[in-house]
Amino acid sequence: MSAGLADRVVSGIKDQILSGDLAPGAKLPSESDLVATYGVSRTVAREAVTRLRAEGLVETFQGRGSFVLTVPAPSPFALESSAIRTQHDVLDMVDFRLGVECEAAALAAAHLDEEGSRTIEEALAALATAHPDGAVEADFAFHRAVAAATGNRFYLDLMDSLGPMMIMLPRTRLGDAYSPSDALHVERVQREHDNIAAAILAGDADTARAAMRVHLGSTRRRLLSS
Repeated sequence: MSAGLADRVVSGIKDQILSGDLAPGAKLPSESDLVATYGVSRTVAREAVTRLRAEGLVETFQGRGSFVLTVPAPSPFALESSAIRTQHDVLDMVDFRLGVECEAAALAAAHLDEEGSRTIEEALAALATAHPDGAVEADFAFHRAVAAATGNRFYLDLMDSLGPMMIMLPRTRLGDAYSPSDALHVERVQREHDNIAAAILAGDADTARAAMRVHLGSTRRRLLSS
């Protein structure tokens, strides 16, 4: 019961901090004020302040009270290519993409509109005609088009934060048999992308999800065998 009451106090103070009503450096209402404002016991008020302190939102000074700290600025998600150093790192990145992009493909199929359809068709055509030197960018553009077609900006933000690096790094770990200049490999990869696009354009969410899983799963197997 006290945990639920403390949640209410914590939520109320957080709202004041995030809205600027309690600015950085401002003194938190006293324990007595919290008791009166929220209709809770002193034990609950202390628990709420303790939790705010654990979250780094306030700092308490003996005999002086608790004060609001500066709220950390939001930092965008980003992956530096220099931080992905090993084969294991690259495999982990592919596994991460499996968890994200399979659902993106399904959402794209479910929410496809005229603009999304056109963007995916154009990206697929560009991938099919890409010169080996531009294959990474064309491949990334296709996956970005799928993310954009979801209509969910967070998928697109994530793709943009990864950038062409998500395509390039796995390729650096593959042997010559999987190079952009190997005709059989290029044909296999193009067919995988064709299947993803066909399912999305048909509005078939389950097949789109499965096709993306086949594609990224194949990438993973190629990495393991190289």
